[in-house]
Amino acid sequence: MSDPRSTALKYSQDNRARTLEELKELVAIPSVSADPAFKPDIQRGAEWVVAKLTSLGFQNVQILDTGGHPMVYADLMAAGEGAPTMLIYGHYDVQPADPVELWDTPPFEGVQKGELLYGRGASDMKGQVVASIAAVEAALHAGSVPVNIKWMIEGEEETGSPSMADFIKKHAKLFAADFALNPDAGMLSATQPTITYGLRGMSYFELHVSGPALDLHSGFFGGTVRNPANELARVLGGMQDVDGRVTVPGFYDKVRELTEEERADFRRLPQNDAFYLEQTGAKSLWGESDFSAYERATARPTLDINGVLSGYTGEGPKTVLPAKAMAKFSCRLVPDQDPFEIEALVRKYIEDHIHPSVTWELKLLSDAIPSISERDSAAVQAMAKAQETVWGVKPIFRREGGSVPVVGHLQGQLGIESINVGSGLPDDQLHSPNEHLHLPTWEKEIDAFIHFIYNLGEG
Repeated sequence: MSDPRSTALKYSQDNRARTLEELKELVAIPSVSADPAFKPDIQRGAEWVVAKLTSLGFQNVQILDTGGHPMVYADLMAAGEGAPTMLIYGHYDVQPADPVELWDTPPFEGVQKGELLYGRGASDMKGQVVASIAAVEAALHAGSVPVNIKWMIEGEEETGSPSMADFIKKHAKLFAADFALNPDAGMLSATQPTITYGLRGMSYFELHVSGPALDLHSGFFGGTVRNPANELARVLGGMQDVDGRVTVPGFYDKVRELTEEERADFRRLPQNDAFYLEQTGAKSLWGESDFSAYERATARPTLDINGVLSGYTGEGPKTVLPAKAMAKFSCRLVPDQDPFEIEALVRKYIEDHIHPSVTWELKLLSDAIPSISERDSAAVQAMAKAQETVWGVKPIFRREGGSVPVVGHLQGQLGIESINVGSGLPDDQLHSPNEHLHLPTWEKEIDAFIHFIYNLGEG
């Protein structure tokens, strides 16, 4: 008789085609969380997850009201009190497809071309959600699962998970677990498995500056009243020096410095300066000279303007002095920075530097707490062993520049550390037109998750 691990692996491989069709079904749901017009599709996305988990025999399957977009919860505690409890995190919401005209395939239709599956959310992160479900399904088919499992699949990660901090705190008992599996990270390459032990946090702002009561003729009034667009540009430009260092007083006070061991590990990664030049298409790199491009992109805090709106932007000239100006900008944060403390520092900077003849309003649109996890825990080592079994090489440990707000909330509020993995690759074009998933890597991820489940049982 074959052992449960082998049975689960064979079941998963025999059902690859069906699993791929299920992923295509989920990709076809335009569950865009940023646009209220897609609210019914957000509900459809949650209901798809509920139906799948219910079909697998999970208990307490429900859609929870977070105050924002709905969350799917389910559990199966059949392994008993002595077994570890794993909380599997994921999100079914996606980024907008815009600009749609740059897509080569319909964004909300899973289209396979060779080894790639195209569609919004195929990689980020519907593919990862389906991979997690497929692995658990295979283990359930093989018999008893050696771990207790809870699911937390949210619908607002792509808008910064604004409801999650209060919601997790309120439902601490429901989400209690020994560790969390977060497959919303990625890999360095299709041949190099990766475990991400550090994620940056974020403070995301919207700044409004107002001046005259209405748009003015710049010939008649230019030089007589302060231009809100000029003032916005001046204040934001002053928040960063020419080398990329943020000038807001106190911004770096709580930054956890990199250890020499970490920096040595980073130098062995393939993401060197040449990699960033190739990936970005920029003429040259830029930033703090004391740090490599990888360190600046993953383990150093930043401040970036994400969008500006003011005045006339149509074809041809219009000599207008705008009445208002608005900018969206964000700070990526590292341990041990706090997004609300950063908000206070930024607000104080604006108060001290903006011209008194204009009025202004600063909004904190979203926040995420930075996180860093232990690299030698039993669960992390079980994942490392699983990845090595599937890919034939040891995983690389890295820090990542992106933010997954729930990871910080779970760590800070519930003491739950996350194992951050995934099959997303650097060239998957996340958040861009023609997002895609590399299917051979995705299939290996499913197998790795199966091995992970049984490694946990052995541990």
